[in-house]
Amino acid sequence: MSVLFCKKMTEKTDYFNQTGVSHFFLEGLMYTAEHSTFFFLLFLLIYSITVTGNVLILITVGYDPHLHSPMYHFLGHLSFLDACLSTVTVPKLTAGLVTLDGKVISFQGCAVQLYSFHFLASTECFLYTIMAYDRYLAICQPLHYPVAMNRQLCIRLAGSTWAIGTIHSIIHTSLTFHLLYCGPHHIAYFFCDIPPVLKLACEDTSINELVVLANIGIVSAGCLILIVISYIFIVAAVLRIRTAEGRQRAFSTCTAHLTVVLLYYVPPVCIYLQPSSSGPGAGAPAVFYTIVTPMLNPFIYTLRNKEMKRALRRLLCRGSRESSADSPPP
Repeated sequence: MSVLFCKKMTEKTDYFNQTGVSHFFLEGLMYTAEHSTFFFLLFLLIYSITVTGNVLILITVGYDPHLHSPMYHFLGHLSFLDACLSTVTVPKLTAGLVTLDGKVISFQGCAVQLYSFHFLASTECFLYTIMAYDRYLAICQPLHYPVAMNRQLCIRLAGSTWAIGTIHSIIHTSLTFHLLYCGPHHIAYFFCDIPPVLKLACEDTSINELVVLANIGIVSAGCLILIVISYIFIVAAVLRIRTAEGRQRAFSTCTAHLTVVLLYYVPPVCIYLQPSSSGPGAGAPAVFYTIVTPMLNPFIYTLRNKEMKRALRRLLCRGSRESSADSPPP
């Protein structure tokens, strides 16, 4: 399916190179041009923290046998998605803060960025829902949990999120770049996303906006509703736990997930339910779920999780011991 998509996009871009725009100009975020050096260093720092933190969690989950459970299996997928999602948007944003050429993106590059972003973002959206279901089974049905959430089911659930994300992104990218773009070519955003790109189309975009509303806005809102319902049952089950220690432990494993869900879901639901409201000002809420949330996830999941903190200490201590053993004697 991906091969057919790439072939179709190649044919389409060849057509546009002859009759339409060959590149777009990303206008970036508001108020960043006046202090470009400051924002360049800020976003570069955020990106470094994001990649380092998420890769560290991914390595910890993969190598520590104490974390080979469904919750941390999904957390590993989330860390990988966060690192990739930040990579899709932040490097191009920082390049645009340094030079005007950094703001220019080819037609093909815009299509690839839009496809990659929606593939990763939608996969992460569905993954959050799966993680909420995992917490529901673990807390509300603890005796049934080891059988219900076995390793094979975890792999199938995680794989299904990637598959659905692929289909979702192919549909929207194909519909978006099937339109004719004959100018202007200035995108009032900091990356190629559906609402600002549709504004540049020379054809009627009502069908595209309807698909965006149905497939992104309603689906995201639906996933959020499922998560809220899961946590209603979770809170009710936690309040029935007799010991304060048991309640605290149950809440600690859920509050981290619920925090990042709210940071991730609310901005895109607001953006895609009103596709016509896109513009430079709309980039501010998009920064939260594309740049800020991927950076915060490692801190939220480690600072509020004792098992993760112990696993990180074991990993760092083992790394320091190995480096000491490899160093030559004085």
